[in-house]
Amino acid sequence: IRTFSAYGGAVDQRVYGASKAAEYGAVAVLVRSMTTRQDDVPHTGTSVYDEEIKQIPAISISTNDANMLSDLLLKEQVIVSIQNNAQPMGERTSHSVIGEIKGSEFPNEIILVGGHLDSWDVGAGAHDDGAGCVHSLQVVRTMLKLGYKPKRTIRCVMFQNEENGLAGGREYARISNEKGEYHLAALESDSGGFVPRGFSFEGHADVLKPFYKHVSQWLPLLESYGLQFSTGGSGADIGPLKSQKGLLIGLRPDSQRYFDYHHTDIDRIDAVNQRELELGAAAMTSLIYLIDKYGLQ
Repeated sequence: IRTFSAYGGAVDQRVYGASKAAEYGAVAVLVRSMTTRQDDVPHTGTSVYDEEIKQIPAISISTNDANMLSDLLLKEQVIVSIQNNAQPMGERTSHSVIGEIKGSEFPNEIILVGGHLDSWDVGAGAHDDGAGCVHSLQVVRTMLKLGYKPKRTIRCVMFQNEENGLAGGREYARISNEKGEYHLAALESDSGGFVPRGFSFEGHADVLKPFYKHVSQWLPLLESYGLQFSTGGSGADIGPLKSQKGLLIGLRPDSQRYFDYHHTDIDRIDAVNQRELELGAAAMTSLIYLIDKYGLQ
């Protein structure tokens, strides 16, 4: 049921598998894709190498291929031929994209909405995380279309480099701290464009309990739309803002299909349902409106 928890419990096989296998003399590793779906689509992702251990190739294979290979190994010796064209290309400069509506009463209190622009090159990154970028843009677009003048500054950020080190989120937080900014709240969408099921909240220990108690007063307004609140986790890009002692929030869509597309060639625009995408944007806009209008105290 909790697919993100399952992913978190299994993904270390991909992340650290190559170095761990190399310790035992392996010349390469084949990693079963991190998905519950049975298909022929490999899922890529980050691998981390121990610099003191020989680096060997790590190849992701589909669940169908992994099952076939496993069955064959029970019957006979198997020889696998690997052709791997992947190589490190070095670092390049990239940029996050930022826009905002300045607050009319408390402009120094920032409410951030965001997703990340980058994606793995095998697909278009429609769910991971094009959907989150569209969600965030739509929050601002809806406010502008309705003529709503926020009390606090509403800032939309599309972060770079979430997939490969969080450089965008870290640099954003560093510059924000240098400027002495304060993010009252930050809401990230990075779990796909599926039907929204609620929000999860986290924050600095000094503020999480009172902030969460305050927002929980609004839950009856949102429950009729199928939304629930919970604590624990928000978003990777906004995590570095925790030291500012604001409320960090993650949109939690239905997760049962997310890992069908995650880090694959089929994570494309036709995999996104427009109605479900719109519902996610509406849920985010509703929560941002409540935080802006009533604050967190």
